Amino acid sequence: MRDALLAGLAAEIAGCRRCPRLTAFREAVAAQPRPAYRGQRYWSRPVPGFGDPAARLLVVGLAPAAHGANRTGRMFTGDSSGDWLFRALYRAGFANRPESRHRGDGLEVRDCFITASCRCAPPGNRPLVEELAACRPFLERELALLERVRVVVALGRIAFDTYLRARRDQDWGWPAPWGSVWD
Repeated sequence: MRDALLAGLAAEIAGCRRCPRLTAFREAVAAQPRPAYRGQRYWSRPVPGFGDPAARLLVVGLAPAAHGANRTGRMFTGDSSGDWLFRALYRAGFANRPESRHRGDGLEVRDCFITASCRCAPPGNRPLVEELAACRPFLERELALLERVRVVVALGRIAFDTYLRARRDQDWGWPAPWGSVWD
């Protein structure tokens, strides 16, 4: 059931066009790819989270990279930030391979779900406050479906703040986040 709900949410995310600035930017990037990616078809849609629906580890990033996840359609895939992340997840036993190049590369994550605060690649890697607010309901719905999460790794201040706001909006309260465990 949870798998089907996450799949439905992923489809809804991929079809979102709420933010005109982000929609225009991600489509413009796809229309003028970097020379290294010419001839590749860009995903050029909002990027849903992915991973194990029964995950205990949640990784929250800022947003898809313009020529990474905006191109591949999978968070942290096809860019240098993904190189670092998947190498770390592999070493810790959460991924079956240390790299993520494209959606069909065979990567599987175990006991881990990977998502972002903003679902579209933003200009200058800087989403506006209202764009983050437009995406936050997607994160809230993912959090509601990921019932087993016990550890959250927020990659950066915006990801951290967005995660806490999403929890606050779910009446979760404001915990002291450092070194704490909640049941």
